[in-house]
Amino acid sequence: MRVAKENMEHGFSTLDILEIRFDENFPKSEYYANLPAVKQILEEGGMVLTKPITFFIGENGAGKSTILEAIAVAAGFNPEGGTRNYSFSTADSHSTLHEHTHLARGIGRHADGYFFRAESFYNAASYLDALDSDVLLSYGGKSLHQLSHGESFLALVENRFSPDGLFILDEPEAAISPMRMLRLMADIHDLAKQGAQFIISTHSPVLITLPDADIIQFTDQGFEHVKYQDTEHYQVIKGFLADPERMLRILLGEED
Repeated sequence: MRVAKENMEHGFSTLDILEIRFDENFPKSEYYANLPAVKQILEEGGMVLTKPITFFIGENGAGKSTILEAIAVAAGFNPEGGTRNYSFSTADSHSTLHEHTHLARGIGRHADGYFFRAESFYNAASYLDALDSDVLLSYGGKSLHQLSHGESFLALVENRFSPDGLFILDEPEAAISPMRMLRLMADIHDLAKQGAQFIISTHSPVLITLPDADIIQFTDQGFEHVKYQDTEHYQVIKGFLADPERMLRILLGEED
């Protein structure tokens, strides 16, 4: 109840997931046993979520997608993506971390939800096509395969996502153009204001600027809560755009 009380004091009693915890019963030979973020969660007794929008950021291999996947599966979603009702499986590639993941749930537990994985969204769209045509209506009434990758993702967000939802997104920026990224940000912001919860793993320096979001940065030391201005994602892109010619000369070895 410690976490529930802290979140309610901050005005976030409608959050579905309040805290992520792991037990230590997994084999130490599993790769995720050596992830610094997993070790820190075990040492501190959990990772607390305090905002309707939480971003996981960090270098490739830091463990953010592994932990995001474990959260999604522990929350009842299909490992390859989709709603809690999706039951397809094309490749059993997810880790067993979800078997050792325990979620502290809030009083605002959401009935709706979706787990988006950029790498397997094609498979989720194919599964949707095989369902009753009435189900397709809630996704815009058109097969997602008839749209571009970016269009199909936005059709999913704008037709299927609701204020009464828990949405777990793994690298949503992989699907969309910069202009549609701004549209996605507005959609996420509006839904979160109405009660939805988002947990998002991303490399996007634009997406993490959403106001009132918590940014959890995964490092080789574990994880830390940061402001977007202090992230490498933001600083690298800001520095590059400020003087791209000079940055390219340095990168290409043409300037010391």
